[in-house]
This record gives sequence, C-alpha cells and structure tokens, in this order.
Amino acid sequence: MRPPSPTFVTFTGAILLGLASVAVAHGHDEDMNMNMGESSITRPTITSGANVTLPETYFRYGEHSGLLAAHIFLMVVAWVFILPISVMLSISRSRYNLLVQFVFLAVNGAGVLLLTIYNAPDLYPNNAHHKLGWILTWIMGAQAVMGVISAYTRRKDDRGAFIPVSTQNIEQHQRIHNMSQAQMYRFSNDSGQGTEPNTESLRSQSISSTHSDDPQLPDVRMEHEEEDQDEKLGLMHGSKVDKFLSKKIPGLVSGRLLRVFQFFYNVIDRVILILGFVAMSTGIVTYGGFFIGPAVFNGLAHFIKGGVFFWYGILTIGRWAGCFADIGWAWNIKPNKGGRRITAEFVESFLIFFYGSTNVFLEHLTAWGEEWSAQDLEHISITAMFFGGGLCGMLIESTRIRSLLNATKLSQIHPSYGSEKSQELEEPKSYAFPMNPIPALVILLLGLMMSSHHQESMVATMIHSQWGTLLVGAAFARAATYILFYLSPPASVLPGRPPTELITAFCLMAGGMIFMASARDLTEAMEANGLDAMFIFTVSMGVITFLMAWIIVVVAIKGWAVRRENRSAFTYRQVA
Repeated sequence: MRPPSPTFVTFTGAILLGLASVAVAHGHDEDMNMNMGESSITRPTITSGANVTLPETYFRYGEHSGLLAAHIFLMVVAWVFILPISVMLSISRSRYNLLVQFVFLAVNGAGVLLLTIYNAPDLYPNNAHHKLGWILTWIMGAQAVMGVISAYTRRKDDRGAFIPVSTQNIEQHQRIHNMSQAQMYRFSNDSGQGTEPNTESLRSQSISSTHSDDPQLPDVRMEHEEEDQDEKLGLMHGSKVDKFLSKKIPGLVSGRLLRVFQFFYNVIDRVILILGFVAMSTGIVTYGGFFIGPAVFNGLAHFIKGGVFFWYGILTIGRWAGCFADIGWAWNIKPNKGGRRITAEFVESFLIFFYGSTNVFLEHLTAWGEEWSAQDLEHISITAMFFGGGLCGMLIESTRIRSLLNATKLSQIHPSYGSEKSQELEEPKSYAFPMNPIPALVILLLGLMMSSHHQESMVATMIHSQWGTLLVGAAFARAATYILFYLSPPASVLPGRPPTELITAFCLMAGGMIFMASARDLTEAMEANGLDAMFIFTVSMGVITFLMAWIIVVVAIKGWAVRRENRSAFTYRQVA
C-alpha cells in the first residue's frame, strides 16, 4: 500500500511545516512586550572591535567550537548525502535499503552525541531546532524498526502463501520460460528511471507477455520471486542475527498492523527530506541567533517563500531526471492513459492560487494594529496577482473548460462535414500535452517586482535584485521549454529532458536560496561582518550547482537499484 506523492502535497507540506517549525523556533513568552518591539529573552552580549555591543550567539561563542563544527559536519553528511540515498533505495525496494538506513542512524546519532557533549550556555532559549532534531531522530529510528519488522514479517507471509505445483504445470512453466528469453532480456535491461518496481512502467509489456499464457503459474511464480526478494531485504542475510530475527519477529505483528506500518513507512519516505530541510533551516537560524522577537515575521516570510522556490527547483530538476514519468510529469506522455490525469501545470497553478488566497491575511503581521504602509499594499497586490494567476492557470488546465471553448465552433459546422473531412476535426497534437505559461508569467512578474523592490540598505536592495533576476531567468527558461514542445510535442513515454529545464531548476533553486538570505536579520548580519551582496551570490551559485549534480546522482542511484533488483528477479526466473 503506497500513498500518492503529488507535487502539491510536497509544496503544501513545505509551507505548513516551515510555518509551524520556524514559529515554534521563535515562540514568544507571555510577558513579551509586543508594543515596544522588545523580547523578554535576555542573552549574553559581547563588544566588537568597533565598540558595538552585539548579542552573543553560537556563531560568536568560541569555547568548544570544534564540537559544534563536527556536529554540523556530521548532520550535513547524514541528511544531505546519506538520507537521500536511503529514500531512493527504499522507494526502489532495494535489498541495501536497511543497511544504508542504519548507516544514516549511526552518523546522525554521532552528531547528536557531539551536541550533547557540547558545553555552552543556552544562547537561544526555546529554539525549535533542538526539539525538531530530537523528533526527527526518533521518527527515523521508528522507521528503521518498522522496516525491519516489515521485511521479516513478509517472509512468513510469503512462505505461508506457497502453492504446490503439479508436474504438468512445471513442464508448461519450462516451455513458457524457454519461449520468453528475448523478452526477459529486455526486461532485465530496463533502467527504471521514473518508475518503481511494482508500478506501471515501460517493462509492463514484457511482464505481461511472459505471464499471460497460463492463469495459474504466474501467481505461483511471483510468490517465489517475492519470497526470494524479501529474503534479501533482511539484515546480514544468512548470519546468526538474520536467523534470530527470522524466528522472533514474524509473530509480533498481524497483517493489518503490518499494512499500517507500511503506510507510515512510505509517508515518512516522502516527507522526511522536507522535514530535514526545515531542521537545517532552523539550525542556521539558531546558530546565527536570527529572528528574535517581532523579527520572526520577517524571517517566516523569507524562509517559507524562499524554501518553496528552492523545493520548486528541486522538483523541476527531478522532473528533468525522470521522476514522475509514470504520471506524465517528466515532459513525456503518460504511459498509462487510463484514469483522470492531473498535470504538473495544474498543480503549479493550484499552489499559486493557494498562496494568493491565504497569504493575503499575513502581509501586515509585522505592523499589526498600525497603519498600512506602501510596502504592505505592494505585498497585498502581489497576493492578488497570485490569486488571479493561479485561478486562470487552473481554468486553462481544465479539459471541461477547453471543451466548452470549442463548443461554439463545433456547433457551426454542418453535420456532414465531419464524415467528409474527419481529419480536419481531429484535435491538434498540442492538445495532448499541457502548455500553460501562466505559472511562468506569475514568477516572471514577481521577479521583476522584487528586482526593483526598495530596501533600507544597499546590500539588501542588491540581494533582492539578485533573486528577482533569477526568477525572471527561470520564467524565460520555462517559456523556452513550451516553445520547444509546441513545435514538437512529446511522443514517447520516456522522459523528455528539455535542456531549458536545467536552467529553470537552477534559477529557481538559486533564487529561493538567495530569497531566504534576503531576510532583514541576515542582511544586517552580513553588513556587521563586512560582507557584501556578491558574497551570498557567489556562495549560492556554488552550492546550487553542486546540489544539482548530487540530485542527478541520487536519481541515478534509484535507477541502478531498480535495474539491479530487476536483474536479480530475472536471474531467479532462469534458475527456476
């Protein structure tokens, strides 16, 4: 049982989780004086070389800094490098999943241990990073336990489902096997990009061709194949630990509880990377001592919106790499045309509409109870643009609306016209593929607005101009993608991989990262430490290009895992 993982769930989850987590990170005490704009939290202060008194933060705290640096290093290794591989192997049902998962737990546990040893005063009281870190550690530990229980319980279920096979059926099985060697060779060479082992994919024809001749044997054979695969999903196959767990675990849970475990296991797989992103963001906030008191609202606005654009870019490069190909979101045609199709452009338009309809109530929080400023009205106008643009985009993606738009022209055609010139009444090829420029238009307008958005300092103005220009670049690159596919609509179920989408992904990820860095507290910290706008720009370019390369590698690892499991299944069929 696998829950759906559409893009709107990811984006909406990022918005809500970011809002909740960062808000907790900077929760107000009951005695905070909001009218005076002062926080009741008192922190140690230091005096800089320019005789300027600055609040003490973990960044400036010098004692035992090596332990804190080691904690940060291990957490980056665990959550940026090891965890994505574990998620991909889990989605691919790879035999190496549990091994990588326990490696992640070991590295994460070492990072947590170093932080507990770190001896420093509480320089950021009531921060969310501490709480969220422990919650995620327990969640990942529980997922590993559920994975072990699921793997060993399935062994029992598969063995109990064994069906004896007659001699006649065995002979027929051998005959079918000999006739399907060429087709199975094709199956073994499937890359698995954009698909998962037990879902609809490009290899469906080869599977059906080898299993359709006999109504009984396919089920029996698949039972053996799943049993053989599940045998390899355990820990240290064939060892004493493996034998011990095989005896003790299967009787612990029922089939219904196992399905519940599997559901939550899959849910964690699909949200844990976003939760890790939120944890790392709150870690940066805690480390630098940002967004204390009323400044939390400015931090929320920049981190949530910038984070959404950052993840928008990640999903864009994921689509380029082949993710979501089974639902036609990888710039391809949908392999299985049955069922109702929800396009990626509809999801993008819905998210724009959702942002515009909800954020209109949040643009005056920093000056609640005071007069509206010109900037407040500007922000309200932006939310109105998102509201209208998202609504327009959803209407464009509605097949019913497009059918009604064609109704007037069709009603004027003589009834005999269709029989004589039916070819002229066929829908254009462009109808089969969504080409909706409205989301890109909204991003373009937002980028233009932010490029000229006046700020209190020159550094802040330049940083806003940087990420605004990057969003403009993303919109132009997406427009180029639509031009390419309008001239030559996709005709294959394989991922289209338009080169322009690499530029779109880069601009969105870099623009989102710089958007987060343009918060008032961060720009003031940059100025206080003698840094200019070009510093954050160059750092972001390096980080984003590296992340893009790593994302491509991670998706390729998923393809390698799927191919390896397919090859193992094919080898087992040959032996059988």
